[in-house]
Amino acid sequence: MSIEKVRAYFAGFHMEERILEFPVSSATVELAAQALNTEGCRIVKTLSFKVGEKAILICAAGDAKVDNAKYKARFGVKAKMLSHEEAASMIGHAVGGVCPFAVNEGVRVYLDESMKRFATVFPAAGSSNSAIELTIPELEQYSDYEAWVDVCKGWQ
Repeated sequence: MSIEKVRAYFAGFHMEERILEFPVSSATVELAAQALNTEGCRIVKTLSFKVGEKAILICAAGDAKVDNAKYKARFGVKAKMLSHEEAASMIGHAVGGVCPFAVNEGVRVYLDESMKRFATVFPAAGSSNSAIELTIPELEQYSDYEAWVDVCKGWQ
């Protein structure tokens, strides 16, 4: 199970106890915000895309939407999200629990500028009923991100 991979990953940093599990689904921004009793914009959407034959993840604020023109300018291809099956096999987490932690080898992670306005954010933790609260520096550290990008709109 994906959450167990994430729990083991965070155990390496003595942080596994910070993973929150809910009796309800947190698979969407709205559901996660309700489960956490916080604003939807502070939920991290981890979106999975295909660039060539490789998978990438873009972590963005819950109120941000991918801007196709910005995405194409940054990655050189049209934004093509992975199917549910591709996400599970290429990323290592099922849709609803996709997060930038304990992902399959070769998956590159990008953090969108939309999250920089918050002190802490809530990415999923590998399942459709989990999250972890992290500061932006912690998100940078534990996501093993490649770069900050500006590929979203609607949040300014």
